[in-house]
Amino acid sequence: MGRHNLGTILSFEVKRTLSKAGFWIATLVVPVIMGAVIALIVLSNSSTVESVDSQESAQFTFTYSDPSGYVIPAVAEAFGGAPATNEEEAIEDVREGRLDAYFAYPESPTEEPTNVHVVDEGIFANGKYPAVAYEVLIASAQAAIDDQSLATLVRGDFEVTSTTYEEGRETTGLAEVIPPLLFLLVFYASVLLMGNLMATSLLEEKENRVSEMILTTMDPTTMVFGKVASFFIVGVIQMVAISLPVVIGYLFFREELRLPYVDLSSLSFEPWPMLVGALLLVGGFCLVTTTLAAAGAIMPTARDAGAIAAPVSIVPFAPLWALALVLSNPQSFIVQILTYFPYTAAPTAMLRNGLGSLSAVEATIVIVELFVLSFIIFRIAVRLFQYGSIEYSQKVALKAAFAKQE
Repeated sequence: MGRHNLGTILSFEVKRTLSKAGFWIATLVVPVIMGAVIALIVLSNSSTVESVDSQESAQFTFTYSDPSGYVIPAVAEAFGGAPATNEEEAIEDVREGRLDAYFAYPESPTEEPTNVHVVDEGIFANGKYPAVAYEVLIASAQAAIDDQSLATLVRGDFEVTSTTYEEGRETTGLAEVIPPLLFLLVFYASVLLMGNLMATSLLEEKENRVSEMILTTMDPTTMVFGKVASFFIVGVIQMVAISLPVVIGYLFFREELRLPYVDLSSLSFEPWPMLVGALLLVGGFCLVTTTLAAAGAIMPTARDAGAIAAPVSIVPFAPLWALALVLSNPQSFIVQILTYFPYTAAPTAMLRNGLGSLSAVEATIVIVELFVLSFIIFRIAVRLFQYGSIEYSQKVALKAAFAKQE
């Protein structure tokens, strides 16, 4: 009977949540906005590429003066330029439209600016002239260096790779840090998106005046557990919906969005950090969920429950305010408090786990703390729901709820 009731609750809660327009509005508003932004960026970049291509194919004439002697005539000629005979005449020719541009290189280009006089072709088209003036000087400097490898080095076109070691083994740097930190991202997204839903779930039956009827046919423990378990299912659906535009944007529009290429095969999924991250995610989610469920069981209305839901949803973000300290000195007193305080323990430990500063002992203590406290608060939520089901207009008194019944 208990399993049947649990399955019924799970099915009912998930279907009821997914049938609400408010749930889908809250869930889809982020991916819809992200999709719109991606579309605008892709369209904008496509227009920019077309504009750049048309500018590159456009031919224009220019003259130049170079008292520094750095510009090589053959290089300037390749770009369509010729030496100017008189600076004032060159500027006048540009002003009257007889010449597209005049580049006045200074005697010391590293200390003085190069003045570019051009015919105005619009704010976007005008950018090609300084770019050509810049390239002429660079190409001339490179041509003056006999060793092409040295010229490449001067321009900074070379690659540096690094290999890191920890306790005698080779590590993979960010490739090893990113996977465990994904659990932290999922945790924060769940708290932000589902905090209000968690707090008001147990209130719906109370506000609809059907809680007593439910408790006559169903065990309160099964009732509360079914609601908590349904949050996990709904949370997974939300995560998929939010992640979809990100995945599509990266797979199909990575170049247009200027996203860096990430070789997923290089990511390192070390068993211990991934296991710790998963347990911290589940434990932290259980603690927040049961706490908000207990708050919903105490309060008579959703508005009253929101007063408790807000701080419970905000406190887990405290480790981000101390991020610099977590990165630089994870053993400091403040970081230790954040690591073991129940409502900041999960995100702080997940952050330290990803960065490799969480020891096995610390991880074990935090995980046990989260699950034990979640169980205790779950039992409290059950008792509060059982007692508070008849309190429709006032907050449940904790002393009365836990008083021994005669």
